[in-house]
Amino acid sequence: MNQLVCKLLNHRFVFEELVKRDFKTKYKRSILGIGWSVLAPLLHLLVMQLIFGTFFGKSVAHYTIYIFAGNICYSFYSEATSGGMSALLSNADIFSKINVPKYLFLLSKNVSAIISFCIMICIFFIFCLMDGLMPTWKYILLIYPVLCLIVLNIGIGMILSALFIFFRDIGYLYDIFKMLLMYTSAIFYSVDAFSPDVQWVFLVNPLHVIIKYFRLIVINNSIPSVEYHILMAVYALLALAIGSYIYKTRNHKFLYYV
Repeated sequence: MNQLVCKLLNHRFVFEELVKRDFKTKYKRSILGIGWSVLAPLLHLLVMQLIFGTFFGKSVAHYTIYIFAGNICYSFYSEATSGGMSALLSNADIFSKINVPKYLFLLSKNVSAIISFCIMICIFFIFCLMDGLMPTWKYILLIYPVLCLIVLNIGIGMILSALFIFFRDIGYLYDIFKMLLMYTSAIFYSVDAFSPDVQWVFLVNPLHVIIKYFRLIVINNSIPSVEYHILMAVYALLALAIGSYIYKTRNHKFLYYV
């Protein structure tokens, strides 16, 4: 960890320039600019509310907040990992000429996604107040799933970016995977409609685990168990460990495939 921090400090200027470039590129020639970070998830929320609210809205308490919590977590994951997947390939002209840690490109992509997520979290809390959900001290615990989600995004991003260097088909396959992930994360429906024997299967999905944590704190005003906290951390750290291992063992081969 200390070595990682030292490398980031040593390449601080490069990292800052990468973040600025990614941020400018993301909103280049866009009239609303960063406003799309707010508008896009809100429009997605509106569409899901209109389509699924009729079917599930009456059986789920605070349904708007319910799907909003799922929507912002999934959007954050999708943006961070999709951007991270192309981080290496899109910066091949840089690391093929300059010796810099390759994970800097991945981290810079995550910064932009984190900014968008922070903006949406603020909007989310406003919606909670409008829906009569008053904040409690338990909201502080939301820092934990957010940190786990950030670590998970970085880990998955490292795995995808490395695989994308060797197999370009990963981009198409991941789009299909994200669609499957969205439908199995219970964003717009409740897993309570399933039998207890089926409900535990959803816990295999790390994104659903994080989304459920948000809902338990904000809507149910309850704190998940210690085992639930451990499960979330295991998913995040496992993804990071696998991603770091791939980067460490395949780092020297990236140049030959870009």
